[in-house]
Amino acid sequence: MNPFQQQGAFSWCELMTSDISAAKDFYQQLFGWTWTDRVMEMDSGTTYTTIKAGENPVGGILSTGDALSKETPSPHWGVYVTVENVDKTIELAQSMGAKVVVPPTDIPDTGRFAVFADPQGAVLSIISYN
Repeated sequence: MNPFQQQGAFSWCELMTSDISAAKDFYQQLFGWTWTDRVMEMDSGTTYTTIKAGENPVGGILSTGDALSKETPSPHWGVYVTVENVDKTIELAQSMGAKVVVPPTDIPDTGRFAVFADPQGAVLSIISYN
């Protein structure tokens, strides 16, 4: 199974924190993770840190001061579930009582994502990859 293509699979993890340097140090010592930083095109000036386990990208880190993360609590770990169509999935979630936290948004060179809170308030991100 490829989690980046499988409908309903957990496919990405992301840490939102106010101290990226401290998080990098902690998780590098704990798990041996390494990092790749890049400036995101969708929000000029935002640095996105990709977490690598060995050579494999497994997640990311964003600063809680970044525009993408202002609507979500901090610090916290979040997960993404792969869906075939973000827009249709968010519409279905809303019709079932979910609240949109971040509307469907394109991520250049990656795909499209959205964030919602389910009827009980649990927050989850969905994504379809290019």
